[in-house]
Amino acid sequence: MTDNKIKTGSQQGWGLIFACWLIAMAALFGSLFFSEVMGLKPCVLCWWQRIFIYPLAVLFLVGMLPLDRSVVRYTLPLAVIGLGFAIYHYLVYSGFIPESLQPCSEDLSCADINLELMGFVTIPMLSIFAYSAIIALLLIFRKRFFQ
Repeated sequence: MTDNKIKTGSQQGWGLIFACWLIAMAALFGSLFFSEVMGLKPCVLCWWQRIFIYPLAVLFLVGMLPLDRSVVRYTLPLAVIGLGFAIYHYLVYSGFIPESLQPCSEDLSCADINLELMGFVTIPMLSIFAYSAIIALLLIFRKRFFQ
């Protein structure tokens, strides 16, 4: 492989991880905006989604300065687990999960729709979009740099 191809590959890989970092930072600041500025208290499932997105913002930064090709190994599991919580939360929002299986309290229900953007985009859906985009970018990164 020529030096030019290696340099181009590293730049593309860095760009993919940078995009993951931007998404994680947008999710981090978005969640803080919803809770601290708009006054929407996070429910139990929102907290679990935050638990998995917040470290990703730090790990992607560490993984791209300098570019660490093993960044997928320690970020993909967090993103997949976070996506699982986001999907479960969306199913609670949509009414597919019975009340007996909902982890939230009566004071702060996970099923209450606190925010709808454009009439249909909810907070769990935003989380699903963020996690899905991160997972897709990580899989592209892994395919390009590990095969």
